[in-house]
Amino acid sequence: MKQWLYCFAVALMAPPILAADMPLNMTQGVTEISGRVYGLHMTILYICCAIGVVVFGAMIYAMINHRKSKGAVAAQFHESTKVEIAWTLVPFLILIAMAIPATKTLIAMEDPSNADLTIKVTGSQWKWHYDYFDHDFGFYSILATPRSQIEGAEAKGEHYLLEVDKHLVLPTNRKVRFLMTSDDVIHSWWVPAFAVKKDANPGFINEAWTRVDKPGIYRGQCAELCGKDHGFMPIVVEVLPEAEFDAWVENQKQLASNAAAEAAAALNQTLSMEELMALGEKVYMASCAACHQPNGMGLPGVFPGLKDSAIAIGPVDKHLDIVINGKPGTAMQAFNKQLSATEIAAVVTYERNAWGNNTGDAVQASDVNSHGGESTAAPAAQVEPPANDQPAQASTAESPSEAEPVSDELSSDEPMSMDALMARGEQVYMASCAACHQANGAGLLGAFPAIKGSPIATGPIADHLDIVINGKAGTAMQAFSPMLSARDIAAVVTYERNAWDNNTGDSVQASDVNNHGK
Repeated sequence: MKQWLYCFAVALMAPPILAADMPLNMTQGVTEISGRVYGLHMTILYICCAIGVVVFGAMIYAMINHRKSKGAVAAQFHESTKVEIAWTLVPFLILIAMAIPATKTLIAMEDPSNADLTIKVTGSQWKWHYDYFDHDFGFYSILATPRSQIEGAEAKGEHYLLEVDKHLVLPTNRKVRFLMTSDDVIHSWWVPAFAVKKDANPGFINEAWTRVDKPGIYRGQCAELCGKDHGFMPIVVEVLPEAEFDAWVENQKQLASNAAAEAAAALNQTLSMEELMALGEKVYMASCAACHQPNGMGLPGVFPGLKDSAIAIGPVDKHLDIVINGKPGTAMQAFNKQLSATEIAAVVTYERNAWGNNTGDAVQASDVNSHGGESTAAPAAQVEPPANDQPAQASTAESPSEAEPVSDELSSDEPMSMDALMARGEQVYMASCAACHQANGAGLLGAFPAIKGSPIATGPIADHLDIVINGKAGTAMQAFSPMLSARDIAAVVTYERNAWDNNTGDSVQASDVNNHGK
């Protein structure tokens, strides 16, 4: 018996190196924080094992050596001060010994200060959207596992349900700060190798950070029960050496510029019904079928069907409006920043002519643009997922104002009317500002300040111009002078000073922007 107890104790107290190879144990990860979390886990595990050995050892020893068959007689004692002190003090000291390293690790995990790169992570049903604040581009990352594998029509791949069309790309040796939020319900961004697991709550911002020293591909998934396709919301992070990451960033900017040019050119193209239906089916299967089903029947009581629906066979304008702007209070998202004008036109055409709807309507990109849904998303060619060895392509391009030559705008001093400034300002605001400050100007509590009724938007114009032109150091507020023309800055400042009941009456012109700071 004593020999068995000795072997059991040795097995429990084996070095952590052996435990790291156990398939059921916690993974060590690839970051300093994940290493500290693993070390903390193993420390507390072995403390618990030691307590278990002592407690169960004492119990087994007492049962064997003080049993009635050996003539043992139970001792009669109670209210022992020494025993009371011992079983109070010993657990207290054990808890303190565990709390000190745990507290240090938690404090380090919650310190995103002095980050080299900030990325906003937005969860949507059921995809992730990544905004690179420091580089002014972003994209959606969507499950890439083929439906045929999900439905059992073909063998499952190596990374079944853990593969996406566009990877989140990070550099090595740089501290990356994540801002987590959600468009709809609560999601949770979890990458075990980084020891990062943070909830994404609608209307709020949570923070996390990581610093990865080892290049590679790391996988995770949504860790919150967020709805029907919770299990189809993976995360794939590709970590590149610093030089390769910088080259990737420049490539994304070029791709975004090309996408904007292609989107602009597409507005003058007329696609045939066959071309629209073929492209529309691809877009529908990639972006709509998860809710509305491949056969357009929807899920009764949850997601409405499109076959013979009032939207799909009713007025085209209403159909465009709900696809472009979504429907508040429901799972129907706004696709104006996820799909290009050509893709929106194609998918609306498909929905109006598939499953026996047969309206005969052929919607073109120009119809989407005239409806107010000029998209900043990638062109139609990006519907197909890129090869795994290709850099992920950004799905958001520059806004129309960013594509214009800044020098041309700076040389124009022609005043604009208040109506023209407000119309253009709203367009710029929705493209460049609403992601943080929200479309209603209310901001995000604890993360991004509101503009509605704020001292900036209702105070001196010079202060307002200064923060838009030069940004605000130490915050996520960027300098927009390299990104927007003088006329666009004038328009968006005018819009912010007069929207949402701010009503200052101020009309800012491009000349005011050019003369600011002189």
